[in-house]
Amino acid sequence: MHNFKKIAKIMVALLLAITILFGLDFMLYPCTFMRNDIHTVTTEKRQDIFLGTSHGKMNIDPETVGEITEKTGHNLCVGGEYGVDAYHLAKLVIEKQAPERIIYEIDPGYFATKKEPGNNYLLFYHEFPLSVTKFEYFKEILLECDFRTVLFPWYEYSLKYEVEKLSDTIYQKMNHNYDVSYLKGKAQEYHESGFIERYPIDTSRLTLTEPKLFSRKEVKKENMEYLGKLIQLCKENNIEFVAVTTPIPDELLKEYSKNFEEAWDYFSDYFEKQNVQYINFNREQYDLFSHELSNFTDYDGHMNGEAAIRFSKILGYLLKEY
Repeated sequence: MHNFKKIAKIMVALLLAITILFGLDFMLYPCTFMRNDIHTVTTEKRQDIFLGTSHGKMNIDPETVGEITEKTGHNLCVGGEYGVDAYHLAKLVIEKQAPERIIYEIDPGYFATKKEPGNNYLLFYHEFPLSVTKFEYFKEILLECDFRTVLFPWYEYSLKYEVEKLSDTIYQKMNHNYDVSYLKGKAQEYHESGFIERYPIDTSRLTLTEPKLFSRKEVKKENMEYLGKLIQLCKENNIEFVAVTTPIPDELLKEYSKNFEEAWDYFSDYFEKQNVQYINFNREQYDLFSHELSNFTDYDGHMNGEAAIRFSKILGYLLKEY
């Protein structure tokens, strides 16, 4: 009897702890655009799925691309999305629906650096519905990160931000609300297609800073392994795979020409061996879009909305052709 009471107390304590953690997560973890993205691709069918980094998020509008290709699409790109994330996002989409094509935006610097610690570990996983892929993703990435990321997922966000958004967060979650107006900011706005439109800025005030640079000797084995696994996953499921590198300003291309040329050589060779179509707007398709700084909101290559729409039309024609 004594042991039973002791076990019962432990069980009650665990249940109480889980309830508190769940409640804090419900109230304090913000409703991010990734919440909208995952909801869309797991509840609605899309023919084209775009994966990649922030360049893809800001530079590719699936609706504009779709006007040319006559295919529906959704943008699952986001800053901090490494190969491990793209692979599991693709697995989740395939588990829930059957896309016809995956377009992967390639930022070379991401393959020569490691995934940063912080909320990017949870940005994707947190929104995954209960699924086989969510379990696999947990095993492969979350077991390696800071335990606070798993137990207290809101801790990477500013408490001031969380408190200010508290009523909106609770309302959206309780009502399963995915209104994109909640994701509109002073400098950009999120679209239902997953595209984030950045507003034009005065580029004369920009300062050139060093981006994530590529070096063949710095390539991380794990990053390339997941790229290979993603390509193989598409082949196994009869999904077309296309790789794309979006334009970056001429100033950046010239400043770090050695790194970029090394990157273009590396990925051109890699995708040729994989028998994958690679569309590189900084080399082979350079002349198809202007690399003037006025098209961007920074030197790193994130376009303003007007330029992104023009670029997406060009990308649409190329995807239709290929």
